[in-house]
Amino acid sequence: MVEQQRQRVEQEMTKLVDELDKQYLRQMQADMHRCAAKCCDDKSVSLERVQQCVEHCSGPLNKSQGYVQSELEGLQNRLQRCVMECNDDIKLKMGPNPSESEVNRYSLMFENCAVKCVDKHVELIPSVMKAMKTVLAKHKKESV
Repeated sequence: MVEQQRQRVEQEMTKLVDELDKQYLRQMQADMHRCAAKCCDDKSVSLERVQQCVEHCSGPLNKSQGYVQSELEGLQNRLQRCVMECNDDIKLKMGPNPSESEVNRYSLMFENCAVKCVDKHVELIPSVMKAMKTVLAKHKKESV
């Protein structure tokens, strides 16, 4: 059960990243490379100026990738905290010497709680995605 939930979260996160990549990040990466190539085409400037130009070209993409990474980590951290809270609650209820039947009952309670955490956080993904798209659209405009 727990493994299924882990895979479910992983699949949803992968879908989110793939969509953001196809809709925003990949184009920004292509724009960055075209911009950097133009920097390198100018033979009249110093090496230092070329490097500064290339760094400037990569700024919006780096900013966007950092933002996506930060948002995904935040979502994963919230999910982990929720599951840890389930674990803590069950530990308190279980006591020091539970019987086998109590362990089974509490294990089921933990799994149910963890599934609710996953459900809650999977339901958050569309709103997180919408917010991320808004920010990435702004970053994309900066890169043009």
